[in-house]
Amino acid sequence: MFRISTSNAYAAAIDNLQRRQKEMSEAQQQLTSGKRVLQASDDPTAAARGERARALMQRQAATQRAVDASKNSMTLTESALGDAGELVQQARTLIVQAGNASYTDKERQDLANQLAQIRGQLVGVANRNDGAGGYVFSGQGVGQPPFIDRPGGVQYTGTGGQMQVASDEPLPLTLDGQKTWLSAQSGNGVFKTSNANSQTAWIDAGRVTDPSLLTDSTYEIQFSVSGGNTTYSILKDGAATAVVDAPFQSGKAIEIDGMAVSISGKPAQGDSFSTEPSQPNLSIFDALDTVITDLKKTARSNSQITQTVQTALRDMDATSNALQSARSMAGETLNRIDGVASRVADLQLFAETTRSNAEDLDMVQAISEFQNQQTGYQAAMQTYASVQKMSLFQYING
Repeated sequence: MFRISTSNAYAAAIDNLQRRQKEMSEAQQQLTSGKRVLQASDDPTAAARGERARALMQRQAATQRAVDASKNSMTLTESALGDAGELVQQARTLIVQAGNASYTDKERQDLANQLAQIRGQLVGVANRNDGAGGYVFSGQGVGQPPFIDRPGGVQYTGTGGQMQVASDEPLPLTLDGQKTWLSAQSGNGVFKTSNANSQTAWIDAGRVTDPSLLTDSTYEIQFSVSGGNTTYSILKDGAATAVVDAPFQSGKAIEIDGMAVSISGKPAQGDSFSTEPSQPNLSIFDALDTVITDLKKTARSNSQITQTVQTALRDMDATSNALQSARSMAGETLNRIDGVASRVADLQLFAETTRSNAEDLDMVQAISEFQNQQTGYQAAMQTYASVQKMSLFQYING
């Protein structure tokens, strides 16, 4: 048989009380903080998982800020391009009115003044700021409005290209103003027609009839009038072609190597028209400057006015298409931003869930365990009190 001394019984009871008291204190601290892992030594593996999850959350928070910046900028850009599109349509309507044969020079000058006002508004739209000290069409950045209206026309002072957010997702903060406003395809997008000197005839924008026959050459249509008969000859890059002294009929298509153009009116001796390959150099501002200048001229023939109107409408359509294309790109970017934002939110939720699983406390289980510890502590207290009564002196006194 083993005998346990009174001192051993006292020491064991006290040790049990202290251990239970410590467990209750730790459980109480966990309940107060809501954390299962308060320091790395509590659970090194869980603490490492939690730290990796917090790092992921910080990266996603930075990405979200970048996404928000890009979304704000692209929203402003899309809105600006929408405003520009409406202004171009207003300009187009005024140009159509200018073709009214009953209008006087004064009335066309009034229309030119209205077009000048629209042009000024377009410059303002092109220089729209992003609310953060930058400009939505500044390309790779500039500290001043990217477009300057000078006597020779509107010039771009920004740097070509785009600024992008500094994140894992390549999202733009700006658009290339040079490409958006000053680089529409000239002519009909494939070739450009021009009236060199005729005051009695005009040429349309032309169309493509056979893409396989197109060349990169420049063509010139020269007219001759003899005995009341009007004929034309075609030069290719300055050299004669097989088309020589062909009979002319107003409005009838003239076909040239996959292209067709229509010249109307009554061409005079020595009149010439030309075509050249389209180039990405058409500026909305230059197009408006040209038509404004032409509409302010007086004593012009109906043929000249018709040529001005047709050329201006062609250029308005080309620049409108360029602006619409840029707006579509901005809209597509906004759609992509929504997708990126959704992925960032998913990663943030994943990181938060991982961190919570690694560090957070299961409150229901923790409360239940704390109540059990309280019960155990009370039982230990009662046991200790009973052990104290087992003293020999108490027995003698009893």
